[in-house]
Amino acid sequence: MAHVPSNIILLLFLLVSFHVNVIAEEDEANIIKPGSSLYAGKQPSSWASPSGNFEFGFYRQGEGYAAGIWLVGRPENTIVWTAKRDDPPVSSNATLEFTRQGVLLLRTEDGVGNVIANLSGVQFVDSASLLDTGNLVLYENRSVVWESFDIPTDTILGCQNLSLDSELISSVSSSNHSTGHYHLLLKSDGLVANLNISSAAAYEYWVSPNGFSSPVLNLNESGVLALSSSQNFDQENVLANGSTTGNETMIIYRATLDHDGVFRLYSHQLESNTMSNKWQNLDDECEVPGRCGLNSYCSTSRGNDTECYCYPGFIFIDENAKFLGCSQNFTVDGCETKRDVVIHHNSTTLDNMSWAGNLYSVKRNLEREDCKKACEDDCSCGGALYTPNHCSMYSLPLKYGRKHVSITTTAFIKLIPGRSTISPPPETSPNQSLILTMGLSLGSVASLCFVIAICSFLLYRHRVQSYEKLLDSKSSGFAEQFTLRSFTLNELDEATQGFQDELGKGSFGAVYKGTLPGDGKSIAVKRLGMVKEGERDQFRTEMTAIGRNNHRNLVRLLGFCVEGSRKFLVYEYMSNGSLADFLFNRNERPVWKQRARIALDVAKGILYLHEECEVSIIHCNIKPCNILLDDSLTAKISDFGLAKLLRPNQRSSTSGTAWYPAPEWQNSALLSVKVDVYSFGVILLEIICCRRNIEVEGRSADEILLSTFVYNCFVGGELNKLVEGEEEVDMKMVERFVKVGLWCIQDDPNLRPLVKNVILMLEGTMNVPIPPSPSLPHVTN
Repeated sequence: MAHVPSNIILLLFLLVSFHVNVIAEEDEANIIKPGSSLYAGKQPSSWASPSGNFEFGFYRQGEGYAAGIWLVGRPENTIVWTAKRDDPPVSSNATLEFTRQGVLLLRTEDGVGNVIANLSGVQFVDSASLLDTGNLVLYENRSVVWESFDIPTDTILGCQNLSLDSELISSVSSSNHSTGHYHLLLKSDGLVANLNISSAAAYEYWVSPNGFSSPVLNLNESGVLALSSSQNFDQENVLANGSTTGNETMIIYRATLDHDGVFRLYSHQLESNTMSNKWQNLDDECEVPGRCGLNSYCSTSRGNDTECYCYPGFIFIDENAKFLGCSQNFTVDGCETKRDVVIHHNSTTLDNMSWAGNLYSVKRNLEREDCKKACEDDCSCGGALYTPNHCSMYSLPLKYGRKHVSITTTAFIKLIPGRSTISPPPETSPNQSLILTMGLSLGSVASLCFVIAICSFLLYRHRVQSYEKLLDSKSSGFAEQFTLRSFTLNELDEATQGFQDELGKGSFGAVYKGTLPGDGKSIAVKRLGMVKEGERDQFRTEMTAIGRNNHRNLVRLLGFCVEGSRKFLVYEYMSNGSLADFLFNRNERPVWKQRARIALDVAKGILYLHEECEVSIIHCNIKPCNILLDDSLTAKISDFGLAKLLRPNQRSSTSGTAWYPAPEWQNSALLSVKVDVYSFGVILLEIICCRRNIEVEGRSADEILLSTFVYNCFVGGELNKLVEGEEEVDMKMVERFVKVGLWCIQDDPNLRPLVKNVILMLEGTMNVPIPPSPSLPHVTN
């Protein structure tokens, strides 16, 4: 071998050493050492991957912050993973800490620490890093001991696998990354998408079968999404190939189960900062159940654009969030309580319709018009589906509605008399649309000329009278409905005839029945405690905030009075009294259907207070005497917002005494919405059994406490004891309600479900697991 000069060897050695040192410095720059911290409200707020394409840290969610990983983009980032996704957003004072003990911790402003990485069995974590693949990893002696790729939320990235029995769960919306309603589960027989719960086969809406004994869902760096065998990656079933020509290193792929339930493959072109949808599992997005919420349906127009419509007689809960569904724009007539009154209904017809929901009757050998009339004459029927000689009748709410030309079923929707309805335009061909447009245009011109002539005459004749009526009117109907009235003490004294007719006494004061002069409207006047000096303006402000809350399951606040040191609230009068009277002070038990409907009403009212009103409210005092019933036995919650408007870090020092307090109430722990869930759980058991939470007289030792008695009957298979002597009781529904109630009264708040999940479980759209034994509830005398 030829002799190599020593100076050349030395030069090569120095070059290699320099290269190694540069790599080491780059790696060191992206290694996260124990003791490092991130801050929600100031810098540093995130750690970046070596390329800078991904970051881990705090991002904005609602009015607060959440912790997660995102793909950096302009004008906005794309969230690909969220830590503790179902915890409420944290404030700007929260921190992310990689402690000196090697624990990755999300610490709230109260100092409460939530461990992000489960590291059981690991002795010491000495470093962490966010890789260029978007994977957050923790190391022990350079070995990976934890990675975010193992616990995906709604997304998998290039080089990430979804293993057997793992799942993706959609987010609530594009801006709220909490757990949503849709699941994508990799099972031994295929990849399955379904609604609400991972094991509910009844709600599967998409399946991609595979022939592998141990399947893996893999997305590679080139954008190929495939099912393959974990033993042999050469065998694969390609779902989508999103690869494109060009510089693949400048493209990042992700597969996401979006909030609308559709599984999509996206590519992000880093150079041009553009995103494109390469593939999705459904061509018709209306195939996703729950796409449009309750009492509405999904329709696909030309170009595969989907739109949500309310059924006739319903209106959107929120026009800007149509996925929330629709509600009736009238009060239910309460026909179950008016059997001696004949109420004539009519119905409207929608072709090419299907839905799911509360099927309670199937009638055979009926003609089309006979099916329509059967629903109109049936008090429980909200709508019917008709196929030749087959009439299926459903009670409200109607779920998972869909309209498509391939569906041959005809739907009949019951209408309430005197209510006009507006149906969406029918699907027409282009020629039909042109003819219809021309006809409408010509007809409109002729009609307009006629209407202008008539209106001019009527306007001249009645203008003076109209202005006089407006001046005489004290307030419009709109103002009466949406503004609070400030009453004088003399007005209330006259309305209640000197506060003579006392309806009862609650935690906040006595309640009196009254009648407003003029319209004769019945009211309930609640006398509150004395107003301290300087509190009048605060009281008016809080009453204004409470008055803005309007829901069919909340008792409506009509106005208030503050004079001197005295203060009063004026509510709508509830003719059927309280739930306590309804359950406990009757000679015979109310029928099961009424009690079940009341339980759902109460849960929906609590959901509105917690999540849907302008300022979220923890009631803190839900009990049977605070739940009132109107003339159609619709349950409405009263006294909401009086304990205290929900503010950050509210603890159990809230004034007042809870009727069914959760354990954390007496432990001076941080209060949350789970306090009301606990109270609702106790009330739900009382509704099931028609007895109070604690009854001593005539009860054996194991029957005194209702929760203990119910649990013993549940584990012993003796639920019939809870509804003994009743007729027409759906025992499957009773079992479902019992399990929900037992989950709600768990001592650990983390085990109690959120109210939105309580409603889904009560309605039967979410599976209810077997509850553990509740500890002895904390009760007050």
